[in-house]
Amino acid sequence: MTKLSGFCAALALCAAFGLPATAETAAPTAETVLATVNGVNITLGDVIVTREGLPAQYQSLPDDQLFTGIVDQLVQQEALKQSLGDALSKKSSLAIQGLTRSYLSNEALLAGIKDAVSEAEIQKAYDAKYKDMAPSLEYHASHILVDSEEKAKAILAEIEGGKAFADEAKANSKDGSAANGGDLGWFGVGAMVKPFEDAVVAAPVGKVVGPIKTDFGWHLILVSETRTKAAPPLADVQDQIAKEVQKAAVEAFIKTTTDKATITRSLEGIDPALIKDVTLLDK
Repeated sequence: MTKLSGFCAALALCAAFGLPATAETAAPTAETVLATVNGVNITLGDVIVTREGLPAQYQSLPDDQLFTGIVDQLVQQEALKQSLGDALSKKSSLAIQGLTRSYLSNEALLAGIKDAVSEAEIQKAYDAKYKDMAPSLEYHASHILVDSEEKAKAILAEIEGGKAFADEAKANSKDGSAANGGDLGWFGVGAMVKPFEDAVVAAPVGKVVGPIKTDFGWHLILVSETRTKAAPPLADVQDQIAKEVQKAAVEAFIKTTTDKATITRSLEGIDPALIKDVTLLDK
């Protein structure tokens, strides 16, 4: 074969596969055809979009495995889709509309809030949340919970006679903290029921107080130490603040967008139970 005839053959192959008619093969694009099903193209762009929609554990698979797997999947899906013919049921048409609406609304939302969670906005939200926060006390306390005032008084007498609070809690307390000697850890105001909280706030550090009655039973309480709780450093709450900023941005963007839209509702006289009547899709 002459050089000229070889060049012509290359041009023919390019034309057959929809490639540009140049002496060198062009770089792949989103429109590069990877397969056809009854004349319908499966492109590199289709594969890229499909991979993007996969869960993270699948995206981490080797590229060669994903590439052929996705192409095979898209070929199968296209063949199955074509087997339905051109006529779509009402249910299928509405489902497709719903998927399109859902996807495009999410794309609009992502575009609308893409600059919302910036370092400046996180700092602004942090300052607004914590700048006026007054220091407050936290308490490290333990308790012994029993069913009667008499039993609580008897245990208190044992403690005042030299028994260790933690040992008495392990032997007598009826709640889950008993295994830890009644230790409840650190907590602030608002974390406990009111009678218990009032007793903790008033209790001298290191002195057992009670019995205190709550809906749970009778308590003996020992506050072992207190500390001042100040605003947390930004680094400790940055992720939480970022989520709050994003949530606020989402809500604001949705409100702004819907406020601009002309919306009418015609719900009067419609039985809500009709949402379960799938037979309407056949009418």
